[in-house]
Amino acid sequence: MKAYELQHKPGLDSLTAVERPDPSPGPGQVLLRMKAWSLNYRDLLTARGSYGGPPPLGRIPLSDGVGEVVDTGLGVSRVKVGDRVAGCFMQAWLGGGIPPEAPGSALGGAIDGMLAEHVVLSEQGVVKVPAHLTDAEAACLPCAAVTAWNALVHGGGLKPGDTVLCLGTGGVSLLALQFARLSGARVIVTSSSDEKLAVATGLGAHATVNYRAQPDWDKAVLELTGGRGADIVVEVGGAGTFEKSLAAVRLGGTVAMIGVLTGVAGPVSTAAILRRGVKVQGIYVGSREMFEDMNRAIATSGLRPPIHRSFGFHEARAAYDHLAGAAHTGKVVIER
Repeated sequence: MKAYELQHKPGLDSLTAVERPDPSPGPGQVLLRMKAWSLNYRDLLTARGSYGGPPPLGRIPLSDGVGEVVDTGLGVSRVKVGDRVAGCFMQAWLGGGIPPEAPGSALGGAIDGMLAEHVVLSEQGVVKVPAHLTDAEAACLPCAAVTAWNALVHGGGLKPGDTVLCLGTGGVSLLALQFARLSGARVIVTSSSDEKLAVATGLGAHATVNYRAQPDWDKAVLELTGGRGADIVVEVGGAGTFEKSLAAVRLGGTVAMIGVLTGVAGPVSTAAILRRGVKVQGIYVGSREMFEDMNRAIATSGLRPPIHRSFGFHEARAAYDHLAGAAHTGKVVIER
C-alpha cells in the first residue's frame, strides 16, 4: 500500500511517500480503507520535529482520518464491515479523566497515524461518524472538533446565553463557533483578516475584532460585552495571546488552553488569575466518550465542519504547505 512517513530530513521535507506491506487485523482490531484525512497545526510541528522532539524514523503522520471498515479480527463487535469510522486521537482514552497511558497512544505522534491507504486500529479506538457528513467533513472530527467540544461543552460547561471568545479562524476556532451557536451562546471572533472574519460572521459570529486594526483586542472584547468579559475564551494562540485572554475573560470565567501558535512558554500573570478567579483549563483533545457525545449533537443538528481546501492523496505535501501558509479558514483536508 501507499503511505507517507516522516523521515529524518529538515522541516516539511521529512514527509516522504513510501510503499508498505498491506496490513491485516489481529484479534480485536479493524482494517480501514482510508477515504479522507484532515490536518492540524500539531501535524506541522510533528513534521518539523518541534512537537516534543523529532518523531521516530518512519512514523506515519496525521491523527485525523475517516475510512471504511473492510475487515475485522477475531472478537470484534463494536463495528462491522461496511461501517464508516474515524480513529480516536488517543486510542487509550475511552472515557472519564485522561489516564496516564493516553498520551502514549496518540495517533501520528506517539504511534503511527492515519496517512496511509489502509490502517489497522483497535476496535476500541474507532467511532462511527454521522451519516450526513462527507468523508472529508467526517475527517475533521477527531482532533479539532473533539477539542472544541471538550473546551466548551465537556470542560467549559457552556450554557445558553454565555459569551464565547474564539481566537482566530482555524479549524478548532470555527468548530467552537459552531458548537457555541448550537448551544445558544453569543460568539466573538478575532482575526487579522477582514476576509476571514467575514467567514466567521457567515457561520454565526455575533461580533468580530480585527486584532491588526485593534491591537488591544482584549479591550475591544470588554467593550462588546459591556465591561463583563467573555465567559469562555478558546485560547489557541499560546504564550503570545494568553495575557490578553486573561484580560478579556470575565471574573470567574474559563480560559480553555488549547494551542501554541505563538509559542509554548512565556510570562504568566498568576496574580490576574488569582484576583479574577479565572479557571485555566488545559484541553488535550478528548476521549472516545466525548467524541460519541459530540457526534450525536452533530447528527441531530446537521452541523458540517467548515473546509477551506481539499488536496489529493498524492498532494499531501502541498496540503502541509497550504496549512503552513496560514491563509486558511477552517480545515485543510486530503481526499483519496
